Amino acid sequence: MTGAVQRAEILMEALPYIQEFHGKTVVIKYGGAAMEQTDLKAPFARDVILLRCVGINPVIVHGGGPQIGAMMKRLGKEPRFVGGMRVTDEETVEIVEMVLVGRINKEIVGLINLHGGKAVGLSGKDGDLVRARRLGHRLPSGETVDIGLVGEVEAINPAPIRLLEQNGFVPVIAPVGVGAAGETYNINADLVAGHIAAALQAEKLVHLTDVGGIRDQDGTRLSTLTKKDAARLMEAGVIEGGMLPKVESSLRALEGGTAKAHIIDGRIPHAILLELFTREGIGTEITL
Repeated sequence: MTGAVQRAEILMEALPYIQEFHGKTVVIKYGGAAMEQTDLKAPFARDVILLRCVGINPVIVHGGGPQIGAMMKRLGKEPRFVGGMRVTDEETVEIVEMVLVGRINKEIVGLINLHGGKAVGLSGKDGDLVRARRLGHRLPSGETVDIGLVGEVEAINPAPIRLLEQNGFVPVIAPVGVGAAGETYNINADLVAGHIAAALQAEKLVHLTDVGGIRDQDGTRLSTLTKKDAARLMEAGVIEGGMLPKVESSLRALEGGTAKAHIIDGRIPHAILLELFTREGIGTEITL
C-alpha cells in the first residue's frame, strides 16, 4: 500500500497546478533531441494529450533545422550559412516548406493522434496565421547582407488557433510565414513561438532544449532569470548561439502578456509535466 499511497500523493501535488492552469494556453516550442530521439517522441505526445485532458490548451510550434539540412544534401544542394542564418533562395524555401510542413508537421500530428489525442497541423500560411517580412541581416562588421527568403514575424492572427482550441484540438504549427505578396518565408521557430505566445497571451511559453537551462558565468544553472539579468548575460556573451533566440523569444512573449517562460531540458522524459506540475520544476524560469 505504501507505493500506491506515494503515487496518489504525486497526483495530489499536481492538483493545485492543474486548477491554476485549467482553461489556459501553454505554448510549447518542440525541437532538439525531444523531437529527434525515437524514445522521447511517444512520451511527448502523451504529455500533450494529458495537458489537453486536464483542461489546458497546448499549442505546439516545432523546428526542423537538422532535417532541412539533411534533405538539402540528399537533393544535392549544399546548405550555406551567414552569421548562423541559413541562406534561403527560392529552391531552398521549397525544401524548407516540404520538410517542415509536408513531413515533420504531419509526423507530430500523426503521433499525437496515434496516442489518442486530436491534433491539427498548420503552417504560418494557413489562415494568414504568421504574416512575415524579409529579415535584413546585419553582420558584426555592420555590413548588411541578403540571405534570401528568411523572414521575421510582422503579425500573428490567433483566430485559427483559437478556433481549434475551442473545438478540443491541439494546434501543431510549422514556422513558415507568408509575405504581403504571398511569398513564403522561413522563420526561426523559437521566435515564432514567442510571437504566438504573446498573441495568445498564453499562461506559459516552454522551450524544449538539449541543455538543462541557462547558466551564469560560473556555469551554475539559473533557476530563475529576469529581463534585466538576461540583458546583462547577453551583453557579456554568456548567453549566445542557439540560446539567444530562445531568450529573445521568451522576452517577446513576456512583454506581450505571457505570464512566465521556461527553458527546460527536453531530453528528460516528461519534462513538460515536471515543469508545470511539480513544486521544484526544472530548467530556467524567465520573468520580467
